[in-house]
Amino acid sequence: MKTTGPFVLMLAALLALPTGCRPEDQSHRISLHSNKRSTDSNSTSAFPAPDPCALVLSPHRGPGKLDEEIRQVQSDLPAARQPELLLDRLGWLYVAKARSSFDPGFYKLAEQCALCLAAKAPDSADALLLRGHALQSLHRFRQAEPLARKLVAERGLPFDHGLLGDVLMEQGRLVEAIEEYQIMVDTKPDAQAYARIAHVRWLKGDLTGAIAAMQMAAGAASPHAAESAAWFYTRLGAFHLLGGDLRSARTAGETALSLQPDYPPALLLLGRARLAADQPNEAVEFLRLACRLNPLPEFQWTLIEALDATGQTNEAQQVELELLRTGTGNDPRTFSLFLASYGQQPERAVELAELELAERADVHTHDALAWSLAAAGRWEEALPRSRRAVSEGTADPRLYLHAGLIAMHLDDMSQARTALALAVRYRHSLLPSEQRRLEVALASQLSLGEQGLRSRPTEGQVASPP
Repeated sequence: MKTTGPFVLMLAALLALPTGCRPEDQSHRISLHSNKRSTDSNSTSAFPAPDPCALVLSPHRGPGKLDEEIRQVQSDLPAARQPELLLDRLGWLYVAKARSSFDPGFYKLAEQCALCLAAKAPDSADALLLRGHALQSLHRFRQAEPLARKLVAERGLPFDHGLLGDVLMEQGRLVEAIEEYQIMVDTKPDAQAYARIAHVRWLKGDLTGAIAAMQMAAGAASPHAAESAAWFYTRLGAFHLLGGDLRSARTAGETALSLQPDYPPALLLLGRARLAADQPNEAVEFLRLACRLNPLPEFQWTLIEALDATGQTNEAQQVELELLRTGTGNDPRTFSLFLASYGQQPERAVELAELELAERADVHTHDALAWSLAAAGRWEEALPRSRRAVSEGTADPRLYLHAGLIAMHLDDMSQARTALALAVRYRHSLLPSEQRRLEVALASQLSLGEQGLRSRPTEGQVASPP
């Protein structure tokens, strides 16, 4: 779910990528995880910390309107009598740049703006919000939580509650997160609030409700915030894909592209919709561009599957080699899932998932650890993680496919039947290799006399927007 920054993990520093997945210029990108431990408050260093007020004035390049705004504020800051307003503005401009460029280095600059602002105005709630948002976007959820709690206690604006809900949700504390989101939507029922309600409904298995709330978010989006509106439509399309409504998924993706041309998440959505419609050649074209613009493991993995489906194995191998080289720094959780799914470096996959779980304990991280443990042959250890992954009823076929296969291996056919039924229900968003794995599991179940795998369980319900 998107707030004022991506939930999806952004990029690390990259060298030139292979055919079909080469960004124009990614040499400036900063790894989201390379600095993770050293930025903790209890860390020590032999070198003094750089001055955040100097860092935010680092020369900025770029030809766009947003780049011009950043340079203008930078030039105005040194002579400003009251620099606090300009620092806050510069911080949110860096956030906007991070969103549009998919470069997390700009979130780090936004955090430096917040630190500089806090040094000049120690009681600034704006500094707390900006830094909390930057930390949340950098997936440093535990560090962001006390800032968000302080904001809620001292100010309590709707977005303060939204930020706190976000960091709680990412840590797997969904009941607490829902309480914060409900306050947000009760206080200010706008696009940001509806999007959070949609995300919670999806996590709780209410796909119909998630679609309804995300439609409200898209309809309430400001015409002056094209990127946010594009994200709402992309997420709406992903929900339609889960429900098997491929036409609506494509329409939503195309709407997102009309708002934000060459928007990578929308290109990924359209590529996956083409894969679901058994149109891999068309999928490749969308996915090549998406991967070139935003070479995350999720994008690369999907491109690999589409290339394999079209017989372009040489290019698929090139993309896979690049994914193996950069996946740890770019998105360790998805990379862990990739390694486990392809039977490569299973213990490395376990290690990556365990590291993620220390910071991010939501159902998807539990699934990554469960699937990695299974790939490493540690099935009994995988079982409780798998059960935790499906405990909320989240409308995600990958969670249920993994849970069903783990249960089958451990001869729990009742649990396997329930999980695989849900995987079937949402199967349209599975990758081709996962579709094949599901078919094999279904055939195995049927050969054992297990019936009823294609039933449709009842959806759950969560809080509704007004």
